[in-house]
Amino acid sequence: MISPAQFQKEVDLIITNALREDVGDGDHSSLACIPDSAIGKAKLLVKDEGIIAGVEFAKQVFHQVDTAMKVEVLLPDGSPVKYGDIVFYVEGSSQSILKAERLVLNAMQRMSAIATKTNSFVRLLEGTPTKILDTRKTTPGLRALEKWAVKIGGGENHRFALYDMIMLKDNHIDFAGGVAKAISQTHQYLESTGRDLKIIVEARSLEEIAEILKSEGVYRILIDNFNYEDTRKAVKMIGDACLTESSGNINEKTLRGYADCGVDYISSGALTHSVYNMDLSLKAV
Repeated sequence: MISPAQFQKEVDLIITNALREDVGDGDHSSLACIPDSAIGKAKLLVKDEGIIAGVEFAKQVFHQVDTAMKVEVLLPDGSPVKYGDIVFYVEGSSQSILKAERLVLNAMQRMSAIATKTNSFVRLLEGTPTKILDTRKTTPGLRALEKWAVKIGGGENHRFALYDMIMLKDNHIDFAGGVAKAISQTHQYLESTGRDLKIIVEARSLEEIAEILKSEGVYRILIDNFNYEDTRKAVKMIGDACLTESSGNINEKTLRGYADCGVDYISSGALTHSVYNMDLSLKAV
């Protein structure tokens, strides 16, 4: 997994690029009608319900736009919210508030939607040891925020990108000439490059699981697109040899069934690719 410093670097890049995209050479609407000296105050108003996320990100945005802006947080990240709740107040230069407004709202609306969906999955898993994972099925350029939102919602992050974990999926296995060869070549690569990366291997059948178990050094087996019966068989076969993960079009209706099969993790792209933004507004007070 990437380090906190690497993660923060990704967040900083998102803020810098988003402000470049949105502000360009100036917020001319504000510059045209609001004096430089004007001081204002605004509130982040909830017009929906769910789990709020992105408060700490919003604070970073406001600070990057104008270090003098002050944010008073009433409901921190991870708080349940309902229509009419006020999440925070921001006070400072009116021009600065307006410059940051759209980035704050765009990010928080999406992050809150992801945190809300993740939290609903977490609640469905209550009473089991199974944990919910995100995937790399994220919006290009916004991965750090979306994975941050998953954590706020109570889920866990899978690998961040291609560089922080080895994941041998079906195409890797086929291109390498089979699962045993793919694992063997991976160990050779890690040894020759001096890298210390965990290895996850995808299995498409019980036969592939048996083959994977002949190799050492596999951190987790991805039990992909199995039905409940075969998943239970797979978990029994694997035992304590390594961790287990189910994936493949798992949704709210099937999530608990796979958890009851005894897998350690369930990964779901739906946490980040199938959400509807939470309705939020930044209003002057």
